[in-house]
Amino acid sequence: MRLVEPILAYQAELETIRRDIHAHPELCYEEQRTADVVAARLTDWGIPVVRGLGVTGVVGIIKNGTSDRAIGLRADMDALPMQELNTFEHASRHAGKMHACGHDGHTTMLLGAAHYLSQNRNFDGTVYLIFQPAEEGGAGARRMIDDGLFERFPMEAVYGMHNWPGIKAGSFGVVAGPMMASSNEFRVVVKGKGAHAAQPHRGIDPVMVAVQIAQGWQTIISREKNPLDTAVLSITQIHAGSATNVIPDEAVMIGTVRTFATSVLDLIERRMNEIAQGLAAGFNATIDFSFKRNYPPLINHPEQTAFAIEAMRAVVGSDNVDTNVEPTMGAEDFAFMLQEKPGCYVFIGNGDGDHRHRGHGLGPCQLHNGSYDFNDHLLPIGASYWARLVEMSLPLRSA
Repeated sequence: MRLVEPILAYQAELETIRRDIHAHPELCYEEQRTADVVAARLTDWGIPVVRGLGVTGVVGIIKNGTSDRAIGLRADMDALPMQELNTFEHASRHAGKMHACGHDGHTTMLLGAAHYLSQNRNFDGTVYLIFQPAEEGGAGARRMIDDGLFERFPMEAVYGMHNWPGIKAGSFGVVAGPMMASSNEFRVVVKGKGAHAAQPHRGIDPVMVAVQIAQGWQTIISREKNPLDTAVLSITQIHAGSATNVIPDEAVMIGTVRTFATSVLDLIERRMNEIAQGLAAGFNATIDFSFKRNYPPLINHPEQTAFAIEAMRAVVGSDNVDTNVEPTMGAEDFAFMLQEKPGCYVFIGNGDGDHRHRGHGLGPCQLHNGSYDFNDHLLPIGASYWARLVEMSLPLRSA
């Protein structure tokens, strides 16, 4: 590896910052303490700070030279509403809140790059350090954009990074085009007519209608969309009834749909509604159908992806960069930023959990798991990637 030496020199400081953030997790749009920590560090390093975009977002600004070119680097700050199972010293001090997705590490890696760039301005242009709130379901990226992120801080490209358990620690993965799926929710209420279970002919059974709709929906995936287009339709909740001898008045089905292409999502949403309406009518029931589009698919731009690959290779070598990593059906609101600006989102390997200290939970070191912990060995690697990306994107002009 060819890590940035000054960043290696303050690795211990970065570990302290990361573990402090981990111990004090804050949920979406509540990241006040985290934002204070970020803003204080940036200010100490002489970096101008703007606060308040996306409620608790922070933007740091580092300028050098005379070029009007600019890029953005983004890290997320929020935690998850879940109980931590780890008991090591830096475990969460707030019940029901945990950094189980590594946003503490993402924030710290960007701070490490900020520290280096503030002291070693080997670039010509402007770097915007975007510390974003509310990635976990709060669409904080969209909120920062709506608050004028790209108007107030004009940039030609924006980049993001996420740790990924299961990928070898210190290696990277990326793919041009779709890399993460869209995230969408549906809810359908089947309205029938309640009756005694011994007299089903006197009612309209919404449970049986719901069963027919559930089966019908799966044919959208298996028979209507192109088999080469990836999509998942999962019914995750079915609620109906309160007694064994009563046919209820209604049944509720809730779940998610994930796709890599908006055209596929359009098809699935339209056909879900049509099938539900048609089947309900066939059984003399009615339905209320709602479909909510949360996060769009995350689609990396080819030019910026190629550039990010070169920066990753400059840090960890070609053998440690997978340029055709398998896309995931998980979602990420950085997708909103990539809809507005060209850019690239990469995975940095978090390893298999061997880095965890004594006192970790018995579960696997996987994202959104109570036994997860970010791998501190990644801090100088991720920060070095950010630094090299800036220096390669905004090269100093020859005298």
